[in-house]
Amino acid sequence: MKAFVDKDVCVACGACIGTCPDVFSMSDEGHSVAIEGEIPEDLQDLCKEAEEGCPVSAITVK
Repeated sequence: MKAFVDKDVCVACGACIGTCPDVFSMSDEGHSVAIEGEIPEDLQDLCKEAEEGCPVSAITVK
């Protein structure tokens, strides 16, 4: 499972970082980014919560 943030849609509200800070962080460009590579199994449920909680649907977890 991997997480992706659409930087053109992200409004940098930080909701994903609040939900799953081990996977999401704020970039220098002012939008959220996800870790590269596979999401550890113990963080996958939190990543799905972050995807569902994004107010602009900028996150895709698959």
